[in-house]
Formats: sequence, C-alpha cells, structure tokens
Amino acid sequence: MKLATIKDGTRDGRLAVVSRDLSAAVYADGIAKTLQRALDDWQTLSPKLAALAVQLESGSAPDAFMFDAVAAMAPLPRSHHWVDGSAYVNHVELVRKARGAEMPESFWTDPLVYQGGSDDFLGPTQNAPFVSEDWGIDLEAEVAVVTDDVPMSTGALAARQHIKLVMLVNDWSLRNLIPGELAKGFGFYQSKPATAFSPVAVTPDELGQAWDGGKIHLPLMVHLNDRLLGRPNAGVDMTFDFGQLLAHVTRTRRLGAGAIVGSGTISNYDRSLGSCCLAEVRMLETVAQGEPSTPFMSFGDRVRIEMLDGQGRSIFGAIDQQVVRTS
Repeated sequence: MKLATIKDGTRDGRLAVVSRDLSAAVYADGIAKTLQRALDDWQTLSPKLAALAVQLESGSAPDAFMFDAVAAMAPLPRSHHWVDGSAYVNHVELVRKARGAEMPESFWTDPLVYQGGSDDFLGPTQNAPFVSEDWGIDLEAEVAVVTDDVPMSTGALAARQHIKLVMLVNDWSLRNLIPGELAKGFGFYQSKPATAFSPVAVTPDELGQAWDGGKIHLPLMVHLNDRLLGRPNAGVDMTFDFGQLLAHVTRTRRLGAGAIVGSGTISNYDRSLGSCCLAEVRMLETVAQGEPSTPFMSFGDRVRIEMLDGQGRSIFGAIDQQVVRTS
C-alpha cells in the first residue's frame, strides 16, 4: 500500500491511497482524514486502507483521480517526533579521516542519532529556501521509517514489527554552520533546516524481497542538476539496521505513533557508486588531493532523489527540489 498527503489548505493535508504505479489516487476520507490519524489507530484502520488500495488497483475505487507529486505534501507534513541516525558508519569514518582524526571504536556498536525539527517538513517538490550560500548548502539522501507506538526498551527484532511505513528523505544540512554548533557540545539546530520527504510512504510489503525487515536492498539514486551524483545501495554497509536504531532510541523513552526515524546519509565502501551528499564528495577529494574541489550548492541548483524497483519503476516517487533564496 502507498499513501500520500494531498494539499488542501490545512497544515496536515488530506490522506490519499496511491496506486502502485503512482498514476492514480483516491482520498481516504471515510477511513482517516490524515496519515497521523491512521497511524494513531493503525491496527484498525490499515486493513481498511489496504482494501481501498485493492479497489484502486482494480479500477473500482470511487472518485479516483490522477496522482500528481506536485500536489503532495510530505506524507507526514509534521510529526511529533523526528530522529535521524548515522547508520552508515563508513561515512562517519571518512569524515574523521578527511580531517586526520581517529574514530572511536564505540561508533561501531553504539548508534549516533540526533533529534531534528519536526514541526515543518518540506513537500517532495517544494523549493528549499535558504538565506545565504555561505552557509554551505548540502543535500543528504536517506531512507526513513515511520512507526506505530513503540514501548520503551524494545529490542531490535521486536522493533521491526513496529515499522509501518518507509519513505525517502532529503535531510538538508548547512555544512558551514555545523562545526560551530557542535563545538558548543549541544548538537545540531541552526545547521539542520526543514527536511523533505518523498511523495508517498509505502508499507514494507510493497518492497517485496528488497526489504529484509530492517533494510532496503536497493540503490538510492541522487542527481544534482541532472548529473548522477551517486547510486549507493541502501542495504549495503548499513552498520545499524532500522530495528537496531529503534532499539537505541527507545532505550530510555517510548515512541509515539507517527514517529519518524532516518537512516542517515547512505554510503557504501564501494566509492565507484558515488555519494548521497556533497560533504562526502568533498571528503574523498580531500583524502585524494589534499583539498576539496566540489562546491556546496548554489541558488538555482536542483536535486532529485529516487529509488527504483527491480523492474525500473519508481517506488516512492521522486524528491525533486530547487534551492532558492529567501529573505
């Protein structure tokens, strides 16, 4: 099942079920007005949404309409909780290597996460607004999961059962603001602006054999200004799967329905597959030649993030955003 939130002039939009080929949709008004409402009572409402999806695929859904990603908000336009990890530890290792620093051994056994702003997410085709190019504008292509209610101290295997939806992420970063913030010892804030998500969120069964319960074993394609930046495989070199990330974040607290947990920037040891952020490109350049040559993003630049299935069909639709100046 694929779900989207359509703009309707309200903060939380209008929930719709979307066809597998992303061509058609039908509103789920009689079941749940918003995706958050569906997640709040997922056990009861998800079978009804699935039945509507079957109707849509068969062509018998009443009042079906053409799906357009431009009309879509983030699947959850705002969330009670958004926590992003750094599950691809080879990426962290590279960051350290580029500046000549050793990586603590604990990074291989204890996940890194931060809690981001969740009150204002960007839609998949919404412009990404920034005040200054001097801030070091960078994309970060990731995968994220959405949960139902997850109890405190849930184990990694049990946590997998709480994953209800999967979606793509562009976790925008302002690289030149990060060092100063981290130096304060209190984490990210100004350096992490509004995050964008894919047009649709999908139930794990939609991923077929590519989903092993905790990872998606498919490449994530990233284009910058129509040039392929990278296509690393999301299921390769992921040190901590989503079950492990959920176990980590629920060690001392529970998660409420609709919580979003991100993987962090996808990165493979096979560097021929490219990168999912410019910081990694610049780090590789620094390691190879002593300094970076690739600039961060400028106003007018466009990024496209998409994942295709084994038959070359888009699973989540594309995040397709342009960087724009705002005052």
